[in-house]
Amino acid sequence: MPLRTEPNEPDTRPPVASRHGKRLAWALGSSAVALAVVAGFCVHDALAAPGPGGTQTKLARWGRCHGLGPVVNLVDNRHQRATTTAACGATAVVAHRTPARPRPRPTPTLPPIPLHAPVRPLVSPAQQGEGVFTALVREKGRPVIQSAILRPDPYDTEFPVGVVWMKQHALRFQMHPGVSEPGGTWTIPATITPAERTGLVAAYNGGFKVSNGDSHGGFYLNGQTIGELRTGAASEVFHRDGSLTVGVWNEDVRMAPNVVGVRQCLVPLVRNGQVTGDAYNGGVDTWGLTDGGNAAVARSGVGVDRNGDIVYVGGRMLTVQSLATLLQRAGAVTGMMLDINLSWPSFISYDATKNPHDPAPHNLVNFVRDATRYYDYSSRDFVAVYARP
Repeated sequence: MPLRTEPNEPDTRPPVASRHGKRLAWALGSSAVALAVVAGFCVHDALAAPGPGGTQTKLARWGRCHGLGPVVNLVDNRHQRATTTAACGATAVVAHRTPARPRPRPTPTLPPIPLHAPVRPLVSPAQQGEGVFTALVREKGRPVIQSAILRPDPYDTEFPVGVVWMKQHALRFQMHPGVSEPGGTWTIPATITPAERTGLVAAYNGGFKVSNGDSHGGFYLNGQTIGELRTGAASEVFHRDGSLTVGVWNEDVRMAPNVVGVRQCLVPLVRNGQVTGDAYNGGVDTWGLTDGGNAAVARSGVGVDRNGDIVYVGGRMLTVQSLATLLQRAGAVTGMMLDINLSWPSFISYDATKNPHDPAPHNLVNFVRDATRYYDYSSRDFVAVYARP
């Protein structure tokens, strides 16, 4: 059956959009009033609730709890960003920007120790590697003791000479008396006892006899003197802080409260960075008797360079002049002779790799005495060298 149609009549109702707009406006208005009433009570409760912050903070907290976070963020975006970690009705926690963590302080690094400049050899032309320093002892990764090997002359190549450079500030030097030289009774033993071997890195021989006057000087240790400390004598001077220097007594060096040891021996070989005239002109009275009366014998010497670092030279076929020359070429500004003749010179390094409390000894070159020499009681004085902690 066909639908019934009415004649076309004008529609007097307002347009749909207009009707919907009025309804929406009425609904929004009613909701706003209701929301305002409810919000008023809620805001009142929020402001009255205990918790941190003032009115602004509590209003922001309440708004975020009731879905107004975007509005609050728009207002407060440049000052803080917040989030709630508690349910609505509980005190919320406002998270501020985390302050930047302070940067950790860098671990102090020890200054590097470069290898010493090569020593110009006594023999020309030089062989490959001759006079070039390499690390003999490393401490904390740094070459605190370095050595170079050279020929003493063109012929005695089976008796190499060792030149040693020791970094002063990284090391501590301890003088030991010998049982018979200088003799006497001391608080420091004539050996490196097992209790004193931790940190030990080197040891080397002392000088001429003091007891019979051969050294032309004295021996002083911890307030006790054997012989006489002589003005003008070449002297090793040991200080309370473990440092060592070499000088001329009562000129470069003298007695002071911080001096704990003095070892004198003859006159200087090197003075003001130059080989002395005595090194060329002195005879037996100046430089002592040698094995068989030979000029080239086992000799040793020690010096200090312009930076305060210590230089040692030792070998089995050295003359007074070649010993002095090598001390000077190694940088000594003051240098002196130590013991001579086959039985006495020694420079020993100690390797703590396997046992830091009982390091293994090694001779620098082919000295006659065994490398364990100072682990036994020594008849003559010597110097023990330790790494500083």
